Amino acid sequence: MSERLSVFKTYKLYVGGKFPRSESGRVYEVTDAKGKWLANAPLSSRKDARDAVVAARKAFGGWSGATAYNRGQILYRVAEMLEGRRDQYVAEVADAEGLSKSKAATQVDAAIDRWVWYAGWTDKIAQVVGGGNPVAGPFFNLSSPEPTGVVAVLAPQESSFLGLVSVVAPVVATGNTAVVVASEKSPLPALSLGEVLATSDLPGGVVNVLSGRTAEIATPLAAHQDVNAIDLTGADEALAKELEIAAADNLKRVLRPQPVDEVDWSATPGTERMTAFLETKTVWHPTGALGASGSSY
Repeated sequence: MSERLSVFKTYKLYVGGKFPRSESGRVYEVTDAKGKWLANAPLSSRKDARDAVVAARKAFGGWSGATAYNRGQILYRVAEMLEGRRDQYVAEVADAEGLSKSKAATQVDAAIDRWVWYAGWTDKIAQVVGGGNPVAGPFFNLSSPEPTGVVAVLAPQESSFLGLVSVVAPVVATGNTAVVVASEKSPLPALSLGEVLATSDLPGGVVNVLSGRTAEIATPLAAHQDVNAIDLTGADEALAKELEIAAADNLKRVLRPQPVDEVDWSATPGTERMTAFLETKTVWHPTGALGASGSSY
């Protein structure tokens, strides 16, 4: 029996629910922890970044307008799809991070559990950070959280899957849409995540995944007037400072990265990454007065 030729996987970007190659036609080599070639990944350009922002903005109205319960159902479906492709992710994480299969499996299981955790928060975060406010007068007011808009997310460079999920899931769980810049040296798990999102119920454009040189892609995103916020987790200190200055031009919300050696992606994340990209809307309403007694409703 003759040997079969290897069928190498072609990794593509994920933008607007589709899988384009970079408009530049460029690719770059992705290697494992030992320097062995794994695949050619698309090398995204500034035009790809702008296209991803357009797709994210187009999807924002429908996604932010969906009920929180519905968003939770959709995100839980993503976790189901991730569970079904668990073996693929274990192999990709093991190669990307130089881990044994057992340690990679632990990372993948934690990432899937993390996605489920955030799916459960979609219809609960409003009760934690919103509610009625005490006022003096014949009126009441209610504060409720709303998504800030299009968020650019620079995924962690070292934690290719657990860290990726930990920064993407809270952004979309709260109704934002995302343009994700994958880990520069280990982009394959992120690009594979795009395949899962495309076959789940998540509307196209809610999450867009770009691979390539982090600085090259992040620079136009930080300066883009239609990006409302940026998570600088995957930027080093020098790049983060440059991007923060660029982001100030349209008053973007900015989440600065912690020092790499202080981040424990396996720790319980809390609500900070959800509240980082929420705005608070407060509505005032008169209670009215009934009769001469001054009773109100």
